[in-house]
Amino acid sequence: MVKILHAADFHLDSAFGALGEDQARQRRQESRGMAEKMVEYANGQGVQLLLLAGDLFDSGDIYGQTGEELALALGSFDGEAVIAPGNHDYYDPHGAYGRILWPENVHIFRDTSLTELTFPQYECRVYGAAFTSPAAPEGDVLADFTAPDDGWTHILLLHGDLGGRDSRYRPLTEAQLAKTGVDYAALGHQHTCSGVCRAGKTFYAYPGCMEGRGFDELGEKGFLCGAVEPGRSSLSFVPFGTRRYEVLTVDVTDSEPLSAVLHTLRGDTGRDIYRIILTGETESPVRLESLRQELADRFYALELRDQTRMKQDIWDRCGDDSLRGLFLRKLRRDYDSAESEAERQKIEQAVRFGLAAMDNREI
Repeated sequence: MVKILHAADFHLDSAFGALGEDQARQRRQESRGMAEKMVEYANGQGVQLLLLAGDLFDSGDIYGQTGEELALALGSFDGEAVIAPGNHDYYDPHGAYGRILWPENVHIFRDTSLTELTFPQYECRVYGAAFTSPAAPEGDVLADFTAPDDGWTHILLLHGDLGGRDSRYRPLTEAQLAKTGVDYAALGHQHTCSGVCRAGKTFYAYPGCMEGRGFDELGEKGFLCGAVEPGRSSLSFVPFGTRRYEVLTVDVTDSEPLSAVLHTLRGDTGRDIYRIILTGETESPVRLESLRQELADRFYALELRDQTRMKQDIWDRCGDDSLRGLFLRKLRRDYDSAESEAERQKIEQAVRFGLAAMDNREI
């Protein structure tokens, strides 16, 4: 049995272009610090193999301190670290990987064909390959490969796109993974944690990215940690991101917008980046800038979007000589003869849904 930590897609030195200059600079520095924190966690958990499935850098053009800090952090790891470069940080002897002075416990796959690393101290073999250019659309890197049945633990480390049949980023299939016979396939490229899945006898997973960088990467981010042994993988997701991106939709109908937002928020959001979308009907236009100032201190960064509409009397067009008018007149008779407030509210809701359907809009 070998204890592993599986992480991927750090995308160090990302631009964070949607943030202001100072916040973007801070986010880049926070991202650089993730490796050191991750190694501290790994050492505390007795992790033996640190498996990094590519796109550690957002590009080959990185700040000098970024590579230095990553190498220093990995050098403090008590076990062995293995890297399979991805499409963003593809291996180039003259690029980022070639310029960094790596410690002895860091092993980097450098070729597009499958290579084996042996760790006899853990009775484990790790197989992997690198991107050597920004794309790898063709060829089956796993062709003719099957892990030996020797009682050791066998792990595959790859950056690739499972299920992306026409992908430019090393397309993979479950059938290919199953054919390898490895105990665990540690994958990178997809930015959402897949949880541990199974193809034949092979367990596999994407851990997702380490830090969200935009509103297409929502919620908790982190890595997978646990044990792998012949025929068994027991891994759990560990939330580890410094900040979360979240999208919150708030209906402000019959409510003051600030109160509606505060009522909807859950937990401490002070370190997070939110997009709040206001919906519903209002008596007057939402004063977005005033609302932004009221809420600013509750978030690291905040984006507000107004999708509200002005409230109208639902019975306004009862007299129209149209399908709309017939619909409204019928329901108005039901409304006027209703015996309870609850009945009237249901009829009002039916009217709103009906009018929305006629206008081909959501409600």
